[in-house]
Amino acid sequence: MSAKIYRRLVVHLRTPRLGWSCSRRALWFSRLVLIPIVCGLMALVVVPQVWSESEAGSVPMANIDAFEDGLRLYQQGALEEAAARFQQAADTSDQQGRPLQQSDALTALAHVYVALGYHTKAAQSLELALTLVQQSGDPARQAAVMGAIGQVYLAAGQLEAASEYLTDGLTLARELEDLGRAATILNEMGRLHAIQKNDVAALEAFTESQSLAEKAKLPALSITATLNAGQASLRLGRHVDAQQWLDQALPKLRGLPNSHDKAYGMITLGLAYGRLGAAVQEDGGRFILQAVEVLGEAGQVAQSIGDQRAMSYAFGHQGHFYEQHGRTEDALLLTRLAVTAAQQVRAPESLYQWQWQTGRLLRTTGQPKEAIVAYQQAVDTVQSIRPEMAFTVDGSATSFRESGGRLFFELADLLLERAAATPDDGEAKPYLVEAREAVELFKSAELRDYFRDDCVDALQKRITKIDDLPKISPNTAVVYPIVLVDRTELLVSLPQGIKRFSVQVSADRLTEEVRAFRRFLEKRTTRQFLPHAQQLYEWLIRPMEADLADLSIDTLVMVPDGPLRTIPMASLHDGERFLIQRFAVATTPGLNLTDPHPLQRENVRVLSAGLTEGVQGFAPLPNVMTELQALEDIYGSRPLLNKTFLTSTLEKEMRGQEFTIVHIASHGKFESQVGNSFVLTFDDKLTMDRLSQVVGFFRFRDEPLELLTLSACETAAGDDRAALGLAGVAIKAGARSALATLWFINDQASSALVAEFYRQLQNPALSKAKALQQAQLTLLDNPVYEHPSYWAPFLLLNNWL
Repeated sequence: MSAKIYRRLVVHLRTPRLGWSCSRRALWFSRLVLIPIVCGLMALVVVPQVWSESEAGSVPMANIDAFEDGLRLYQQGALEEAAARFQQAADTSDQQGRPLQQSDALTALAHVYVALGYHTKAAQSLELALTLVQQSGDPARQAAVMGAIGQVYLAAGQLEAASEYLTDGLTLARELEDLGRAATILNEMGRLHAIQKNDVAALEAFTESQSLAEKAKLPALSITATLNAGQASLRLGRHVDAQQWLDQALPKLRGLPNSHDKAYGMITLGLAYGRLGAAVQEDGGRFILQAVEVLGEAGQVAQSIGDQRAMSYAFGHQGHFYEQHGRTEDALLLTRLAVTAAQQVRAPESLYQWQWQTGRLLRTTGQPKEAIVAYQQAVDTVQSIRPEMAFTVDGSATSFRESGGRLFFELADLLLERAAATPDDGEAKPYLVEAREAVELFKSAELRDYFRDDCVDALQKRITKIDDLPKISPNTAVVYPIVLVDRTELLVSLPQGIKRFSVQVSADRLTEEVRAFRRFLEKRTTRQFLPHAQQLYEWLIRPMEADLADLSIDTLVMVPDGPLRTIPMASLHDGERFLIQRFAVATTPGLNLTDPHPLQRENVRVLSAGLTEGVQGFAPLPNVMTELQALEDIYGSRPLLNKTFLTSTLEKEMRGQEFTIVHIASHGKFESQVGNSFVLTFDDKLTMDRLSQVVGFFRFRDEPLELLTLSACETAAGDDRAALGLAGVAIKAGARSALATLWFINDQASSALVAEFYRQLQNPALSKAKALQQAQLTLLDNPVYEHPSYWAPFLLLNNWL
């Protein structure tokens, strides 16, 4: 392994699309949310032996003091100050020409950066440390740095790379018979296995780590491995074993001197006892009481060393247990103490949890106004740390919906309840708007999380506010479903303002109906979809029918959420007609993510590309030629076809000219992980990241790309997150609108519909949504293609004008 190879990691972590260039993707989230899975923090102090007794006499005392100060400050929970002292030790060693001491200080610094969540800085420190130890030829230090590199990869969710470096580091440590370093790396290997859902292997690694740490006389690491083994046993359902591991850790933790690691170890242990209490039927209450007691001890340890972060978590988690067991007043007191402690050290990663908890408790005690304030404070705090929330408590990647979505929807629920309790429509309207904005914040954050970049921010700088809708599109209604646990709320933006409709259908029941509808809709030989299409119509459209008719609405812009993103709204059915037979239908992932401007039809320039041949294991698409020919006939475009449809050629064309429409007719997939989503070219798979680079040259131009068409693409059935990628493709590519499909359909039908869409688009009296409506109706009127599986999956995304 060379510094050059590792430098790729640094570059990778700096890449803006991952959202880490200026963010803190913190380890705190993998260890300190309400129920942590893996405890790895105490292993952080097992840094290499910095200066041996024989070396110490030749090293300036100031340098030793800086390093020792760093360790002391770390154990006091003063992480920023510890980082400054380790940096000082590294700089001084560099000035004095002591590369080994410099590498040790840099490795320790990287550990602190990981604890703070500064992964890019950690990678930069380790890059230099690796260069220094390779030049020195010191295998022990090289093993330490390799283990640290693996830890950074692990914290960053790069599991394959983490495994490679941890394995190499462990092999080297074993060859050197270095028990301490082997134990440290084994603990990280256990965490890796846990993230990969292989708890049997995780337990084996933690057990060996604990044994080696005992032999190496590293009590903090031994306790860490013991706690991790207990939690692995708990996940495996081995409750007796889990209790034994946890009971073994408790007296050892109590025997440690008070420190940052001891406080967090007690917090982790307390929460593990809580999980054990929730998992067992007998004696569960005893373990819950043990959890509260241990958390209380953690708070005392934190107070004794002035560690406000640890105090915040200890008090907050105690409050959470009291909340769960109905001791609301005690819970509220502890939670407020946790908020104060988090504010004192400016720890938003802790603060938002306790602001949220405060809101829940105030709501329980019948104080809705105060609860709304607390929820809004929590939402504001989350906005500053959102990128860090893309990892679960065990360090594995998760969606923002799973990690933080509930906060936004609980706030929206509160606001909607306030609106319902307000008899005057004028007074209720601000609550409705605030509820919608709460969900909008979530939707924007969710899309950023999916694409891992700031394309959302770039778009929001140039959007037209929805309040201007009556001026720009007076016959349009925007339908905004908010799916809550016990009901579904429809917020409808009409020309005269926002209106609310409450539908008594739970999230689970709605999801069940949506899944069945999607499943049957793709079956072209049956009409089993119809009852589900009608039921969904009753819930989502029927309540507002009279208002739509009174205002002569002819276009519906749907803002679907969750499972609703996986179905084509155009195919809902009122018992007589499909929705598309009454309204033009468009879709957008969020109101604040749409830039509605009419299409400028003068001087339309089209770039078209496609595949008719089968390449890279994908089937031929012979009717794509018809589709591209129609574009050539209408707009005079010369297509990039088959061997000329290369990624490099597409990029060259985009760089050299400005286009109004980019049309790609090729296989494509949208999946849960954006890195697995792609559009097929003749020689490559154009990922969403690469697509945004190739097509996104227009993103920051005065006139962005008007329309990106992706014909023959598909999303996984029932996969809400994959559908999120489809919904956001226009934003990712820097286009005002996109036309794409939810599932792959007969390429002859697809070509016919797309060709008709472009013919209709020439009519200046028609919006893009109406042009698509006419194209879909053309297929619907054809007996061969009347089944909605042929015409319904086409979605017009974002700007519908």
